[in-house]
Amino acid sequence: MTLSKKLSFSPHHFKTLIKPYFNNHYHCYPLPFLSHHRLLHSSLFTTPEEATTSRRHRKLLLRVVEPSLASLRNQTQPQTPKPHQTPKPNAARIPEHVSVLTGARLNLHNKILALIRDDDVKEADLFTRHSIYSNCKPTIFTCNAVLNALLQRSRYGQLLEFYRFVIQAGLAPNVVTYNIVLNVYFDRKNTETALEHYKFVMNYAPFRPTPTTYRIVVKGLVENLEVDRALKIKEEMLEKGFAPDPIVYHYLILGFGEKGDIDGALGVYNELKEKLGVVSDGVVYGSLVKLYLHNGMEKEAMECYEETLGEDSNVVMGAMAYNLMLDGLSKNGKFDEALRLFDRMLEEHNPPRLICVDLGSFKIMVDEYCRQGRFMDAINVFRIMGEKRCKPDTSSFNNLIKQLCGSEMLPEAEELYKEMGDKWPNKPDEYTYILLVESCSGINRADDAHRYFTKMVESGMKPNLTAFEKVIDFDKVVVGLIKSGKIEEAKGLFAHRVETQKLEVGSYEAMLRALCETGKLDDVLKMVDDIVTNEKLGLSSEMNEVVTNAFRKEGREAELMKLFEEKEREKAKALAKEDANYNTFSFLGIHRSFTGNEETKKFLPLRPSR
Repeated sequence: MTLSKKLSFSPHHFKTLIKPYFNNHYHCYPLPFLSHHRLLHSSLFTTPEEATTSRRHRKLLLRVVEPSLASLRNQTQPQTPKPHQTPKPNAARIPEHVSVLTGARLNLHNKILALIRDDDVKEADLFTRHSIYSNCKPTIFTCNAVLNALLQRSRYGQLLEFYRFVIQAGLAPNVVTYNIVLNVYFDRKNTETALEHYKFVMNYAPFRPTPTTYRIVVKGLVENLEVDRALKIKEEMLEKGFAPDPIVYHYLILGFGEKGDIDGALGVYNELKEKLGVVSDGVVYGSLVKLYLHNGMEKEAMECYEETLGEDSNVVMGAMAYNLMLDGLSKNGKFDEALRLFDRMLEEHNPPRLICVDLGSFKIMVDEYCRQGRFMDAINVFRIMGEKRCKPDTSSFNNLIKQLCGSEMLPEAEELYKEMGDKWPNKPDEYTYILLVESCSGINRADDAHRYFTKMVESGMKPNLTAFEKVIDFDKVVVGLIKSGKIEEAKGLFAHRVETQKLEVGSYEAMLRALCETGKLDDVLKMVDDIVTNEKLGLSSEMNEVVTNAFRKEGREAELMKLFEEKEREKAKALAKEDANYNTFSFLGIHRSFTGNEETKKFLPLRPSR
């Protein structure tokens, strides 16, 4: 049945019907009459036009009642501000990744490496320090290169100063940095400090230690005769999930060997063999050969030696493994066998693919030749380094120069000294000059001794004056520097002497004479000021006349007289102040001679002496 007349709603009825749905735009409910639009469409409208009009009106109504999801999504929800988290000042900082070493920072890194290769570590240190606060800040990898260079040259004090500077500058150290510092503490026999540093790395560093860390700690403990503690570090390494490291076991074998505990050493070797199955690292067998020879077990040593180096052997040999055998043979009456082994090492050496010799190999041979008195053979072996692409460092030169000087072969030592700068880009250090100066002084070559000392000062070094005071006339060196135009070097040496020594008046007068003769009156005026101010010093009448004549010749005598007058006024003012203090205490009836309290006496002034 169809409806005979059209249904309609009054405005009031429609308004009342939809009122609850407009109260909140964000919580909308579907209208009941709109949910059945198909029924209404078929029964309410008589013509299609009315239905179309109603549909348009309904769509407009739905836009108001049901806002789109996009509009709801774009509504800005009030967000509660997150509390600001202040970073902990003691929190460990994450070190930089190697990927930061690009662009300008990579160029800076290469410049520092070039300075280190040229043996100018002092300049590399200063250049890196200055770059810390520049636009191109060095990476921790650049700082590690400088630290390692200082470590190789045993400059431990300078290394620790640079390390503290890096930390204070805000660079986060990485595991290599900590390993270098560990090496320093163990080399300086500061075992407890080294272990504290190691525990800090284990507990607070934001990274895991490397096998190198354990090698350094075990080696340091073994060298300081702490084998039991080294065993605990080895166990700790295994507990942390690291694989058994042959180099760690090698250090333990040598440690037990130094104690004469053969069973302990073999027990460590058997443990490694059980864990790995097959030990193919030659370092372990090299330590066994050295262990047997050191304890008089020649038969076992040679059996192990021949088995390791045989044609059918699968043992991997490197410079470190060869050096252990070479050292054991040369120091235990097997030098002929050591020579054959050294020749084999030179033949197999094929860098960079295979490294069979290093600086340690040549040092072993040089030391043994010198011990046997075969110094020319030692020099010849030393010079082979260049042919085998093995560059000697300053320590290698110093080692041979020391043994030549100790055997009264100073001319040969001086030849090596010349080769340091001519043939190799090595610079002599303070120890080199100490050796040459002492040798020259020992054979009455005082002029040559002063010449070497002067060269050292001219090169910018601050020598340890106590090492030279018995063989060097410092006043003569200072005068020579001034007369040769090296004024700044002379002033630097003299200032260094003032800081470290108690100088007599004669030292000041020698410098004053030299400065007067060269016309450096500004420096003379400053030194006269220092001498007159110091109550323990003073100008003699002869020296006063020399200084006055020098100023008179240049027409500057008034400046000198003005200085003397100012110093006299200062002294008179100081005496007047002392008199005033004394009179004040006397007026109050407080005098040292009438005061019985010893605690009071020490605060009362003495009568100023005239």
